[in-house]
Amino acid sequence: MLKEHFKLISGTANKKLAEEVAKILKIPLTPVDVRKFNDGEIYCRILESVRGCDVYVIQPTSSDASHNLMELLIMVDALKRSSPDKITAVIPYYGYCRQDKKTKPREPITAKLVANMIETAGVDRVIMFDLHVAQVQGFFDIPSDNLDVIPIFADYIAGKKLKDIVIVSPDAGGAARARSFGKLLNAPIAIIDKRRPEQNVAQVENVIGDVKGKTAFLVDDIIDTAGSIAEAANILVKFGAKEVYALATHGVLSDSAIEKISKSSIKEAIVTNTINIPKDKMTSKLKIISIAPLLAETIKRTHEGLPMGVVYEEMYKKLEKKLK
Repeated sequence: MLKEHFKLISGTANKKLAEEVAKILKIPLTPVDVRKFNDGEIYCRILESVRGCDVYVIQPTSSDASHNLMELLIMVDALKRSSPDKITAVIPYYGYCRQDKKTKPREPITAKLVANMIETAGVDRVIMFDLHVAQVQGFFDIPSDNLDVIPIFADYIAGKKLKDIVIVSPDAGGAARARSFGKLLNAPIAIIDKRRPEQNVAQVENVIGDVKGKTAFLVDDIIDTAGSIAEAANILVKFGAKEVYALATHGVLSDSAIEKISKSSIKEAIVTNTINIPKDKMTSKLKIISIAPLLAETIKRTHEGLPMGVVYEEMYKKLEKKLK
């Protein structure tokens, strides 16, 4: 049972996830009044005392990224002025994470700017999932957790009981993720040789590794416009893959992503609920796996000062049993 001075708050970006976490933890969400003025300014008021409390705010900075980020900052400011003991920002999807370095002159490093803003607002700790680039965790000077969902996806793959599978990275940058999957599942890996001439535009040229006659699992952290993942799936089929599944932590699904997935060779696209996916973006090919149990356990252990390593060890043990 969580202590009385524990509070769980949700922004408007993904209230469904927050409600699921609250249900698992057997606590109510602390009520918050969040609304916009006519000119678009965000107003926030916490409707319950948080004095001396350990407060957790669940708010991914997904689309509209700037609006949801601003809402998080305003909510944290409202909390900071209400004398809590600690504020933890739970950001399942960390927006602006892809702007992590300068690749051209006079570009910003927005991922660092956002980290500075979150710290300045008064956050004491940050919990995130599967950052696009791991070094973004180091942009924070406060404690931060970058949680791994690979065991969740690996368990899903193992549950299908398929033979002759291959784990595929859609580009060279995701090779480490593919190796992690391959190691857990005792499966070979392959890499798509991809060139990206400009943002959100990909050109696939080759496949490194054997995919012929195998069931391929494309693994990535984000599906945004779905152009890369759809093209990669089509190429895998051309190279002889029997079936193609796509797994990604964050279903950004912008522009015509759903249409591209529907028309592609992808049999099933699996994402988590770090981002709330509206009904109009659902398709028969899309499956959503909830991170709520893992997030609830993380929040509980963070509050109680307990390590998370044992949780992952238990997940790995269950996966080993399933694979036998």
